[in-house]
Amino acid sequence: MSEEKKCSGNCESCSSKEKENCALNETLGRIKHKIVVMSGKGGVGKSTVSVNLAYALALAGFRVGLLDVDVHGPSIPKMLHLEKYQLEAAGNGKILPPEVAGLKVMSIGFMLENPDDPVVWRGPMKIGVIQQLFTEVEWGELDYMVIDCPPGTGDEPLTVCQTVKDKGGNAVIVTTPQQVASSDVSKSVNFCKQMQFPMTGLIENMSGFVCPKCGEITDIFASGGGEKLASSYGITFLGKLPIDPEVCKGGDEGRPFAYYRSETPVGKAFAAAVEKIEEVLS
Repeated sequence: MSEEKKCSGNCESCSSKEKENCALNETLGRIKHKIVVMSGKGGVGKSTVSVNLAYALALAGFRVGLLDVDVHGPSIPKMLHLEKYQLEAAGNGKILPPEVAGLKVMSIGFMLENPDDPVVWRGPMKIGVIQQLFTEVEWGELDYMVIDCPPGTGDEPLTVCQTVKDKGGNAVIVTTPQQVASSDVSKSVNFCKQMQFPMTGLIENMSGFVCPKCGEITDIFASGGGEKLASSYGITFLGKLPIDPEVCKGGDEGRPFAYYRSETPVGKAFAAAVEKIEEVLS
């Protein structure tokens, strides 16, 4: 039997949809692991976790990309001090993502004339743009792509998970210690289970407060909610990230904490989370 000929997506007989699928598969094939950071609740510090996980992976020597698919509230450009960045085209016509300390970054925020402009799009428009952020950006060869999703289980996380499922996609769930947060975050866990989407693990953010004077960590919220949630669902607990005022300051100033303050308790917690992620994915 003759060997089946694989279409490159460039022949005239291919439909536009087939060409899109070929381009998508080609892009995803060059990215080993896709980590989808999600949470069923807003305000848990998901974007902060995404940025700092990406930098912690880069500091560990990996080739990393950071993709922001929060269409209505992109915060990654601000957190990396890239608010005024003007997109450029690569030699092949694709979008050239900016690089910060070796980290490739892409966000819908780069496409807005004014960062305060609202994005008023319905589902199909968002789905199309998210897929273009994969196929029309020159990501190159990556070990990890960290994908920052908006809260909930709507169009954006659904589109991303359907796109990278069975192509090295895994979810990292973010929660805070309180029971009310854990209850909402359970929806993201069940979302992944329903989709049969692998979960790398769960991170408990804002777990205790790091005193800026003495460095002691004090629980100001309930503690252990994330660890209990991970245990109840049988998923890996990736660790606790305490509150440090410098984390917030670093985000506002575009100086990611894991890169500039890697030797602090929070910086070490991010590094420890990366080690566990490596263990799970290996």
